[in-house]
Order: sequence, then structure tokens, then C-alpha cells
Amino acid sequence: MSQFNPGQSTLDLLASYDTFMESINRLIDMGCGTGADLEWWATRVLEDDDGNQIPLNIKCTGVDLNKELPIAQNYKNIVYERRDFELITPDSDKKRYDVIWSNNAFQYALTPIETLRKWRNMLTEGGMLALIVPSTTEITYNRIDFIQHDYVYYNYTTVSLLHMLALTGFECAFMEKLPGDPWIKAVVYKTDIEPFDPRTTQWYQLAETNLLPESAIQSINRFGYLRQQDLVLEWLDHSLRWYGED
Repeated sequence: MSQFNPGQSTLDLLASYDTFMESINRLIDMGCGTGADLEWWATRVLEDDDGNQIPLNIKCTGVDLNKELPIAQNYKNIVYERRDFELITPDSDKKRYDVIWSNNAFQYALTPIETLRKWRNMLTEGGMLALIVPSTTEITYNRIDFIQHDYVYYNYTTVSLLHMLALTGFECAFMEKLPGDPWIKAVVYKTDIEPFDPRTTQWYQLAETNLLPESAIQSINRFGYLRQQDLVLEWLDHSLRWYGED
């Protein structure tokens, strides 16, 4: 039986956008694990009008702390770097990435805001960051459950993730957290707005930048802070969900 992949549904949706897939030249997977997602990206193809499969040949880089990544030996367009994804920095403009993918890994960052700032600097202009992280707070049988796994030091919710992403200059375009699903999924884009100082930046300042969804801006303007129950968020399939029902 294959291991469950919390990012698979996101990958499937992204694959349905041919123009987007064709636009990707370089991709980096932060916390790539065994490389299953890297293999997915490296083997993407499109079909022409005659049904012929055309490999996209996306140049893929995997980053993790494992000694090696055996799957990288099977593909010319996969490179593995044994590095800490919190410490990684772009080597040059030539090595900037169109997509940063991080599935079930970002929650291990000791300095999440600083890590997002570094990742932002590694993206091309308008580049995409996709994050899938576990939520540590759940409603189970009308009871609030708090979960704290090993090496996870922050409580991730839709609100906290929106806050971090906006603070670091990302446009929070798409997010999903379904009832009963322990995973928060976010697809956001690098903007020309520089990261803010989290020590001095207020919600009102973030609301003025339009980095946040409209429902978040309305909540902030009304209350002075962001309430999850006010959120109406769009996902990649353009579905909308009201988060007041959680």
C-alpha cells in the first residue's frame, strides 16, 4: 500500500493548468524526503493535439538532510542538495526558482518567518510558493484537541499562516483547510512588496497592502485583528469556503 501524500490533491489540481505547468523552468522542493514529489514534478508531460506526450523537463532540486536521495540517480533533471532548508540562500540570480514546493516539512522550521523571507528571495518575480503543513488544533466530537508532535514548535492555523505569509511579502491567493482534514494548504505568490518587520507591523498595515484575501481585510478593518470565523477563502479549483463553520 502506498504511503498517503497530503500534497497529492494539490499536485493534481496544479497539473490541470497547462499554461502554468509550461511556465515552470526551475523548481525546488524544501524538505523533499524520499523524493516522491520531486519525481512527480520531474516527469510531468503535456499532450499535443495529436495525443503525443511532450515532457516538460522541469529542472528539479531537492533539499533535505538525508545523506543521499537515490531517486535522483534515475532522472537527469533531478539534483539533490543535502542542506538545511532554513539556512539555504540563492547562489545567484541564475538559480532562482519559479516554484518552491514544501509538503509536510515547513512545520519543522525553528524560525518560520525568517525561513519564508529566505525562500522569497529565491523565487523569480511572481514565483509561486506552495505549502502543506499540519494543523495542530482540531475539533474532534465538539472538543478542541491540541496536538504537538516532535520537533514542531509552532501552532499553525489558517490565521497564523496568513499572517506569516503576508508579513514576508507573499500575496495569499489560495488556501484550503477542510473540516476533519488535519492539513492546511496554501499557494501564494511573491510580490514586489518587501517583507515587513514582524516586531512593528500591525494587521492594519498588512490590510492596506492587499496581500491578504478580501474577507481577511474586511475582518481586520472591522475588529483590528483577523478572526478565522470571518474568512472566506478561495482554493485552486476556485471553490470558496467559509471558515466560520469550523
